[in-house]
Amino acid sequence: MISKPLRLTAALLCLVGASTACQQSTGSAPSDPRTTELQITTPPAKGPVDSVRWNVGTEPPSLDWVYGYDYPPNTVLSNVCESLMRIGPDFSVRPGLARAVDHPDPLTYVYTLRRGVKFHDGTTMTAQDVAHSLSRHRDAEVGSYWSTAYANVSSIEVSGPDRVTVKLARPDALFNQLMAAPPGVVASKASLRKLGKRFGTPDGGLNCTGPFRLERWSKGRSITLERHDAYWDTARAAKPASVEFVFLKDVSTSTNALVSGEVDGAYGVAATSFARLRASGKGTLTFGPTTSTVNLVVADLKGPLADVRLRRALSLALDREGFAKTAFGGHAEPSRAVASKFTWGKGPARAVFDKAWKALPPAEQDLAEAKRLVREAGKPSRPIVVAASNGGSVNPLIGTEVQAAGKRIGLDVKIKAVAPEAYGALFGDPKAREGVDLFHTSWYADIAQPLQVYQNWHSESFANYGGYRDAGYDRLITDALAEPDPAKRAELTARAQRVVSEQLLWIPLVQTPGTLFMNKRITGAPATNAYLYYPWAAEIGTSR
Repeated sequence: MISKPLRLTAALLCLVGASTACQQSTGSAPSDPRTTELQITTPPAKGPVDSVRWNVGTEPPSLDWVYGYDYPPNTVLSNVCESLMRIGPDFSVRPGLARAVDHPDPLTYVYTLRRGVKFHDGTTMTAQDVAHSLSRHRDAEVGSYWSTAYANVSSIEVSGPDRVTVKLARPDALFNQLMAAPPGVVASKASLRKLGKRFGTPDGGLNCTGPFRLERWSKGRSITLERHDAYWDTARAAKPASVEFVFLKDVSTSTNALVSGEVDGAYGVAATSFARLRASGKGTLTFGPTTSTVNLVVADLKGPLADVRLRRALSLALDREGFAKTAFGGHAEPSRAVASKFTWGKGPARAVFDKAWKALPPAEQDLAEAKRLVREAGKPSRPIVVAASNGGSVNPLIGTEVQAAGKRIGLDVKIKAVAPEAYGALFGDPKAREGVDLFHTSWYADIAQPLQVYQNWHSESFANYGGYRDAGYDRLITDALAEPDPAKRAELTARAQRVVSEQLLWIPLVQTPGTLFMNKRITGAPATNAYLYYPWAAEIGTSR
């Protein structure tokens, strides 16, 4: 089967900064997915707005940033807690709470902090707050989901009244960029110590520096943020006086709320809602480039899928084209690799990744070859168990397609339905993955670097869910992290991509654009998935 990709050229140019012709959306996308233009952001707001109501689908299990590893918590948290560096809608990285960063040698980063930054309780941010916040990721008792970002860190020290110095044991080309994501978030040391495990919970709260403060968390209903009037970045002060995030898991309920105006906006709009939302005339449906791809995580490399031939057979049996049409209304393309094309960057590195992508086998269905591989490898002794969230319109379809793929080639696949609120545990709790061979993910890179994705299969990576161990692969990742030249680093990353693709350590499904719907009374939200890491809601205001 031949892929019919979306028309991505203009969007890619926007993302890498090579074009100024498409920085903002001018209206809803056309109904034909082959002519969809992807937008970096929506038109800027004309003025402030009293309140905004936004659907995040599922209630976050925590707003403590060390456990912020999924869409719902990060969609909220990015507006409350800030990082040393700041990601922009186009994934560019600039200074945030740090006004400057020095890199005097390959093993040292010195962050000079902004002065006079106020936490939400009115106290002033200090270097001690920064050092303590960063150090939480290195504390085994905390159990940060972001510990991999600190794998090469040897020390974090206060080196002056407004300076923090990070020393590395080995060079790490990704470290400073990740300071724009949750690994670089800063909160009040005093509050962290006072609240302990209650920090980031409905009963504890937060104390950070963002343009919004946590006003109220009504369990099972909503989270309300209020504008932080003492926000340090006056040029980016919040336009909404308040933002309420609601938890409408059901697709029909969410769509009804958007059409009626009960809810002003949502990311991740289901394809089944596109037609109704467009026909309603109540707002704008926008598509944007993302750093995410939909994949099947191989959670157990010693189970029924231990033989790479069976992983390859299952991959070849998948009907990615049909799945893209059914699940995403055609707004998706079969993916050859785990890392999104939108992470490729620009310049010489981009050319390296483009060449490497084209050298990978096409993501086409081949049932004859899949059946041959099953005969050669032999059927596993027990069924393959795929965990699938039963929330939303897309998630159940993934489990159904995997089960159908197995049936096409004589493999027994069982679906384990998981409630949406429990699904996130698969990414952080090994016990939740017991008895599971596959689970699906819309995995997003936190920065525009494919290396961050392929770092997942380093032996010590937090996200090495299947337990892959290969000394040669570890050296490849270590060498790539130590390489200062972007093109040479891209070459090493492309080699890692080849290993992951050949071994099918995860099974790529499709690459999709992000979806955003906003009521026509408001505008200003980004259309990329950068909203997960910078205070996007502050930019929402009136459209007139």
